[in-house]
Amino acid sequence: MNSERGRSGGRGGRGRRGNRGGEDRDVRLSKSMSYALRHGANQMGLKMSSDGFMFVEELLAHPQFSSYSLEDVERVVATNDKQRFKLRPQLEDGRLQIRASQGHSVQVMDLEMKPVLGGSPDCPVEAVHGSYLRNWSSIQQQGLSRMRRTHIHLAPGLPGEEGVISGMRKDCDLAVYIDVPKALADGIEFFWSDNGVLLTPGDAEGKLLPKYFSRALSLRPTRSILPLQ
Repeated sequence: MNSERGRSGGRGGRGRRGNRGGEDRDVRLSKSMSYALRHGANQMGLKMSSDGFMFVEELLAHPQFSSYSLEDVERVVATNDKQRFKLRPQLEDGRLQIRASQGHSVQVMDLEMKPVLGGSPDCPVEAVHGSYLRNWSSIQQQGLSRMRRTHIHLAPGLPGEEGVISGMRKDCDLAVYIDVPKALADGIEFFWSDNGVLLTPGDAEGKLLPKYFSRALSLRPTRSILPLQ
């Protein structure tokens, strides 16, 4: 890879801010990397290993990333508050690789996920899934679904609470709490990702049924308890 590109701060020497919709250039890069690494690698013609890594130089060679540099990628990975990405040098030759920490719709076999065992110290009494009040009626009746992803994402608490860096979007106005030990007892698997998100594939249909809900909260305009049934 051309080292001059990595030192330039981007091809053409552009800064972090762009004019398209006023969106921060790093935010655009983060969103583009999330799509490529979680969902779109095959459609984009990018090679991804079984553990979800791809070479940074191959990512940057794609036309969608033509205005970005290695320095840009390293900065976005280092400053992302939810630790969405992981960089590592390949053992064989030291070439830099990148992976999304979670959120895949494509099957990734070897993500570094730690299984949660019932009664273990890292097994939470409950975990929370963030959604939107417009979905509550459906969730209340049918449960949570992993949809097109491989896992349902849960957080150990609400955004801003101690130790919570990821697991739900900050603009969510609905919090659904899951009784993790109860679901584990029924054979539903849970895993900790390496950036502190609790992941579950759900049941055979990819769902967490309402019987596993311990409580639900409306977060805005004021925090209030919602009836489960």
